[in-house]
Amino acid sequence: MSRTPPTPETAQDSPSDTRATGAGAGVPAAGTGGTRRVGVRRPILPAALRRARAGDAPFGFRPEPWKRGPVLAALALLIGLLMLLHAEIPNRIWHLGSLVETFLPWFGLFIPVLLVGAVWRRSASAAVALLLPVAVWLNLFGGLLGDKSHPGSDLTVVSHNVGADNPDPAGTARDLAASGAELLALEELTEQVQGIYEKELATAYPYHTVQGTVGLWSRLPLSDTRPVDIETDAGPLGDAKPAEVKMAYNRALRTTVTTDHGPLAVYVAHLGSVRVNPRAGFWTDSRDRGVPALGKAIAAERNERVVLLGDLNGTMDDRAFAGITSQLHSVQDAAGDGFGFSWPATFPVARIDQILVRGVQPKSSWSLPATGSDHLPVAAGISW
Repeated sequence: MSRTPPTPETAQDSPSDTRATGAGAGVPAAGTGGTRRVGVRRPILPAALRRARAGDAPFGFRPEPWKRGPVLAALALLIGLLMLLHAEIPNRIWHLGSLVETFLPWFGLFIPVLLVGAVWRRSASAAVALLLPVAVWLNLFGGLLGDKSHPGSDLTVVSHNVGADNPDPAGTARDLAASGAELLALEELTEQVQGIYEKELATAYPYHTVQGTVGLWSRLPLSDTRPVDIETDAGPLGDAKPAEVKMAYNRALRTTVTTDHGPLAVYVAHLGSVRVNPRAGFWTDSRDRGVPALGKAIAAERNERVVLLGDLNGTMDDRAFAGITSQLHSVQDAAGDGFGFSWPATFPVARIDQILVRGVQPKSSWSLPATGSDHLPVAAGISW
């Protein structure tokens, strides 16, 4: 007996009429003479869920982005923790702590590089991990991104390491005199060029003092001038040297500047150099010996108004200067525009030339154009 084929209406309502699946598709039904398609009806899913099952879901609907880029995420966290905990990096091994702190702002350059990598890899975990270094960097250096200077000042001061190998000391002197500063501190003076600076600056600066390799030229009277021992020579060998020999390369001085607002104690210093080499790492012994000696002299200063000018061979982020930064404040941090990097002059990467103050108000801070030295001159305006 033949079966009546279902009409379109009955086929639509019949639960047995489904798409064939599995091994039963197309197998003749028992007891019939024809072929019957059997199987399980597939539920109709929303398009977004079908794409998710197929692995084509948007970024936020699948787990893969959180699994991608684990190395990028780890590097982001490492950079953030390095900046956050820089004070905990030990100095016992190659002075790594001071080395990191010297170039601490530059660690921010890793952030856009890692961000590009996170976008390229479509890594959600790396993108989230980058929030840590961004927050830490902005907390440390975000205040230096804007211009905090204020117009007007009572006194302009300039500090410059003129460079022992400067090929044009006369031109450097004229450039510095053109700055209009009332006080001009010079470091790394040699006997061969000292007379050149004295001659070129005599007209603009009637008062000056040179103590070893540092000097101060002033439009205002100076008094109570003396060298400051920053322990350039230490140990038995240094103690055995005559005073006149030590004085020839003395690297710090103290003097009093007479102003309309009262006396101002001015220190000029050139701390020991630092070196980076494979065997000793970040060698800072000479500089670190001079920091506490200079800090001790400033602590003993009775004048409430103090200005320190000089090449300190270090940034104020370096823990080695805690004894000085606890007494004096950087004019660049308080009233500068940007980071104020001063060395090397061709492509400055660190501010190692400093103007620090106490008892006066920083109004502005800036760098002057390059001279024949490998340092940029730095300037500041201060008020009472």
